[in-house]
Amino acid sequence: MIKILFICHGNICRSPMAEFVMKKLVSEAGLSQAFEIASAATSTEEIGNPVYPPARRKLAEHGIRCEGKTARQLRAADYQTYDLLVGMDGANLRNMRRICGGDPEGKLRLLMDYTSRPGDVADPWYTRDFETTWRDVWEGCQGLLAALTKTSPR
Repeated sequence: MIKILFICHGNICRSPMAEFVMKKLVSEAGLSQAFEIASAATSTEEIGNPVYPPARRKLAEHGIRCEGKTARQLRAADYQTYDLLVGMDGANLRNMRRICGGDPEGKLRLLMDYTSRPGDVADPWYTRDFETTWRDVWEGCQGLLAALTKTSPR
């Protein structure tokens, strides 16, 4: 089983979007039993809060539900639990390294590194542009699944 943890600052926009997009892609590929997928925050600001309503609406536009998801913080122990910890931007990655005590096994990555345009997933908290974030997350998750299954992205 491949265990993936998606991470952003608050765990209410980008990382839960990635969590539920990846779950959809994995399910459509008939691989749900082969994956464990979750998400977390690097901060404590939103702990216990549900997915941010505009992010929830954007997922719903694409037939993806996320009820019951609440924000939780990344813990150092997650480094041993998960095979891959995928951040949304460079600041997340720095905080992931700090919380996890480094990256001795090379498990910390950025989602957009699995696309043809590495960099940061657009942060809709500041831009309010959930469509751009959706496109980044969709493309990143497709690329990640392709890399993990050695197939070409759809």
